[in-house]
Amino acid sequence: MKKERMRAVDAPVQRNRPSTGYIYLVKNPSSNETSICAWDSVLYPGTSVVAPTRYGLDLGIIVSSADRLGGEYTPGCDQCRGACLHGECADKNEEDGQEMPVDAEIELLYQADPDEDPCDTCEGCNPHPEPQEVSLSGDIIWIERLATPSDLTRYQELVAKEDEAMRICREKIAHHKLDMKLVTAHFLLGEPKIIFFFTADVRVDFRELVKDLVSVFRIRIELRQIGVRDESRVLGGLAVCGRDFCCHSVTDKLNPVSIKMAKEQNLSLNSMKISGPCGRLLCCLSYEFDFYVEEKRHYPPEGSKLKVGFDLMKVTEVNILSKKISLSGSEGRMLGIPQTAVFYNEETSRWEITKEYADEFLSN
Repeated sequence: MKKERMRAVDAPVQRNRPSTGYIYLVKNPSSNETSICAWDSVLYPGTSVVAPTRYGLDLGIIVSSADRLGGEYTPGCDQCRGACLHGECADKNEEDGQEMPVDAEIELLYQADPDEDPCDTCEGCNPHPEPQEVSLSGDIIWIERLATPSDLTRYQELVAKEDEAMRICREKIAHHKLDMKLVTAHFLLGEPKIIFFFTADVRVDFRELVKDLVSVFRIRIELRQIGVRDESRVLGGLAVCGRDFCCHSVTDKLNPVSIKMAKEQNLSLNSMKISGPCGRLLCCLSYEFDFYVEEKRHYPPEGSKLKVGFDLMKVTEVNILSKKISLSGSEGRMLGIPQTAVFYNEETSRWEITKEYADEFLSN
């Protein structure tokens, strides 16, 4: 009877959720991971919530409405930045034949706050599409509740304790002489648990370490081994392009990246040039890979032959960005032609020069 009662207490509370609601992209500020969660009312970007994560119940931030994610792009889509609306009043006055004075226009733009950038509140620069109610399936993750001021205060208090937890854990790691690198520590907001993220080249037996940490903190301890790419995603930093890591600021989905992607984009195979600070291949190599594969279907492959006039020339380079094809002929002759000058002949199964370009080439 006692065991059955304990199971009933430990079991999660089942709630009757509605069949329709609003879905949102929720970001966990600690692990920098995103998830799709549902709620029964309209929420806007920046709203703090308490939502389930893969590690437990924790604080989350509403990034955007998710009912339009994955949809086909259409011109004028409100998911992208629109036109700046600052000059709307001035444009209207010009249409009426009246030009607004410069001082009056400046006063209009900054009438709310003289230190505020008008782009921060411009609906064209920062569109916020109204969430749409959608049908929900039974496996959707629901937001637990909206974060209260006490939740936010407690979250700040827990964040302040994380540095001390890191120091204690590093001392314990050194005491047990474990070959592991501690990355970060995090206190969950919704339940008493500390998560320590670490990297290691080999499998680590940290059972004794967990016992020591439990004796210090007196709450549940969880150690999670992550890879070097996940370390960059959690900690963040500046990439070789000068911007924040894509895995930290754009997406938390770490897609596989291969050297084939660099070859397909005609990039240098020098590992120092195509690797990120994490030591792995740049994530951005996978972003444009599909574009290169699709575009190269409209070009003859490098090494193939093209008959230009009375000369048989070899394709030495294909540049899909400039839409140029470089050819080399006999006696070191070089020629550059546009992509529109070639086509694939289905009857002969060969790439050929268009008749218009051939006539123009021969005439010159």
